[in-house]
Amino acid sequence: MRIALLDSGVGLLAAAAALRDLRPDADLVLTTDPDGMPWGPRTPEDVTGRALSIATAALAYRPDALIVACNTASVHALDRLRAELEPRVPVVGTVPAIKPAAASGGPVAIWATPATTGSAYQRGLIDAYAGGVPVAEVACPGLADAVDAGDLTRVEAAVADAARRTPDGVRGLVLGCTHYELIADVIRRYVPAALFGSATAVAAQALRRIGAEPAPEAAATGELTVLRSGRVEPPPATMRAYPQGRALGAAGLSASRTP
Repeated sequence: MRIALLDSGVGLLAAAAALRDLRPDADLVLTTDPDGMPWGPRTPEDVTGRALSIATAALAYRPDALIVACNTASVHALDRLRAELEPRVPVVGTVPAIKPAAASGGPVAIWATPATTGSAYQRGLIDAYAGGVPVAEVACPGLADAVDAGDLTRVEAAVADAARRTPDGVRGLVLGCTHYELIADVIRRYVPAALFGSATAVAAQALRRIGAEPAPEAAATGELTVLRSGRVEPPPATMRAYPQGRALGAAGLSASRTP
């Protein structure tokens, strides 16, 4: 079994680590785009083009499924990726965890990139799943970039800024960018609310799409391949800055390889 995950940078580590927990024997292909990041300020057309480019690189490894482990790419490129790749390769998008956050009783805040905040896609999810619950959309400029750089000083500053703009009394905080799940411990220090991410649900959905069952007791025999703007490279040092990245390395996964 082989599953590819797509993101501009290290945000895919959260879903990759969730997959490692569910299926330690699965091969993982992490396809990122350091040459084009950040994707947040790019136009929808640019995001779609970049996502298609790095998805194509991952297809050389014949994955059984592709996870779009990026909220911005899911907003702008998911339909095109599915049109291009399915039914040959199932494509699983990332949906902000608005529904479970709203079910917790609200009020709710959604932290996301400027590109996702206020988008028709996110507003549609709010209308569909958070009726009657107050929802505050909070853009977090620079936070995903700081996470990608592994710059914890900038992370702290960006989190503090977003926390200042988050209404008091929020009970649920939706992490509307996959990068933010990597710094949940920092966010908890600033916002006293339950955090809702998507990584575990996305990993489980990918297994369902290919008819595979979770097998957390399986031997950790899966291989890890890292593609950076189409190039096979070793995992970046920033991967080890976060618990999810360290967990992947500790799983005994092999180094990057060619198809």
